Amino acid sequence: MNWVILIIAGLFETGFAFCLGKMKETTALEHYLWAAGFLVSLTLSMVLLAKAVQTIPIGTAYPIWTGIGAVGTVLVGIFFFNEPATFARLFFITTLIISIIGLKMV
Repeated sequence: MNWVILIIAGLFETGFAFCLGKMKETTALEHYLWAAGFLVSLTLSMVLLAKAVQTIPIGTAYPIWTGIGAVGTVLVGIFFFNEPATFARLFFITTLIISIIGLKMV
């Protein structure tokens, strides 16, 4: 169950990065609503990570958490913020995903 919690924590990390990106694009009330989403996502991500490391070694959980967040953030950038999807970016994201799977397996 803590592996599922860790994956959800990583997705919330992507969520707070998405909220930061939206904060750059907005003003006034909408800016503060995205800021609230950032704080909620950040809090949930940290709480869930803390729960997951109760049974998963920190040396495994933390890199997987940051890897999920990194992969998710790059994908959010490509799909929502019109960032380039170059061969190099996709290649290294693929190697990161393979590394995350490898950490889970060992």
